[in-house]
Amino acid sequence: MAYHRVFAAQRQNHLPIGTDIGHLHEMSNSPFLIQPNPDTPGLSQPVEGVNETGQPVTLPVVTEKPITLFLNRQEIVTSMTLGDWVPELAVGYFLNQNMLQRDDEITGIDVDDDLGVVIVRTARETDFEAKMKRKIRTSGCAEGTAYGDMMERFDDIDLDKDARFHASWLIELSKAINTAPSLYLSAGAIHGCVLCQKNRPLVYMEDIGRHNAVDKIAGWMFLNNASPHDKVFYTTGRLTTEMVIKTVQMQIPVLVSRSGFTAAAVDLARQAGLTLIGRAKGKRFIALSGIERIIFDSGDAADVADSPSRQRAAQQDER
Repeated sequence: MAYHRVFAAQRQNHLPIGTDIGHLHEMSNSPFLIQPNPDTPGLSQPVEGVNETGQPVTLPVVTEKPITLFLNRQEIVTSMTLGDWVPELAVGYFLNQNMLQRDDEITGIDVDDDLGVVIVRTARETDFEAKMKRKIRTSGCAEGTAYGDMMERFDDIDLDKDARFHASWLIELSKAINTAPSLYLSAGAIHGCVLCQKNRPLVYMEDIGRHNAVDKIAGWMFLNNASPHDKVFYTTGRLTTEMVIKTVQMQIPVLVSRSGFTAAAVDLARQAGLTLIGRAKGKRFIALSGIERIIFDSGDAADVADSPSRQRAAQQDER
């Protein structure tokens, strides 16, 4: 049995307001603290087939695994996931469902790889039997999340009004993110989310459902005491209500996507004062909320050819 405790009691963590991770910039010359490794065993597998001319091909295909999340003694949800960063996924899910609070102590996280189970243990007793009886699924891929639970604290969150986003940062972020090795480029069928600070991508997570990728970053931030107030959240997927709600819950003031918007997401972003930027390609973008945070300094900077589909095609042509 593959069973391990990954978060011992002596390493209890909180997420105090105002803590920063800027010192981690000195730890590596890489722009990323964490980034995908498409060669990691178990995340994809080769599958044989034929192409449109009948010629045999071998294609890397991402894996999909059920993971059951427990909070203390209570089973909460089973989610289809890529299967990596499971402790972060579980903690982030419970945070975004308002089952964990910022001042909660996590006394342990137990993972059973064979059973596909992760148990998050807290010093505070929890009971969510009533909450689990009412679920409204969002439009997120795979399992989705409960909309009503995510909205419980939405109106009480104040995003940093002094945060600023330089339009010129987007050029560097897009280039770094869209050229980084990833499962999306090698296999497709995947969503990516990136926690950024100014023009630097810090933590890049992927999963088959974009909500899982978001939860992994939320969990990583909690477990590493990362301040959200000077961060930017970048997603490869469309800007839906779920993406807006989770970004606001993480208290990140800027949300960016290379994809488009839903009307409901725009309404929620304006309600929360979230800077919402979509259709981001090179130096081009559209902002529909929180425009007062944006410093338009990209000027005549050269555009960046950053189409992931072109890059993925080029990689596959080289194989």
